[in-house]
Amino acid sequence: MAEIHLITGGSRSGKSAYAQRLAEALPGPRAYLATCPIIDGETAERVKLHREARSASAWETIEEPVDLAGAIGRAATYRVLLVDCLTLWVNNLLYGAERRGEAFTEEAAAERSRELVAACRAFPGTVIFVTNELGMGIVPVDEATRRFRDCAGRMNQMIAAAAAEVTFVVSGIPLRLKGGTAC
Repeated sequence: MAEIHLITGGSRSGKSAYAQRLAEALPGPRAYLATCPIIDGETAERVKLHREARSASAWETIEEPVDLAGAIGRAATYRVLLVDCLTLWVNNLLYGAERRGEAFTEEAAAERSRELVAACRAFPGTVIFVTNELGMGIVPVDEATRRFRDCAGRMNQMIAAAAAEVTFVVSGIPLRLKGGTAC
């Protein structure tokens, strides 16, 4: 079974940089499993900057916006997977369901999270997940945004429960919530 690490925090808190340092401290080979679809020029620039930040180390990039469990299952040749990020994954699942005229519910998020944990159980290395902590603000005004928050919150709880280590990053400072020692 993979050792699972969950890195959470607010937007632009430094969690991706922390996750990259953690992954690079482990023996490779390493793969970056990207969930962000490139939807505009600004997103393309962010992706470019992330790739440049990994260019000095031996990284492979796997782009998979929806089928994370399948991507982890197909990545058994790697010792370290960095999945960035789970919040975008939930967004992609919600968007796909909406396009099909379906509702993506909190229960559906829980089922996809169980599938993800099961894929990690079969992975022979370390999986580091990056996610956003969304439940610390006001209650969203509209139903769609509340559903997104609820689905992401359920998924975060389930991945955190399965993780050996959970780290909350605030202003670039990692705060250990569960297991291990911070790097």
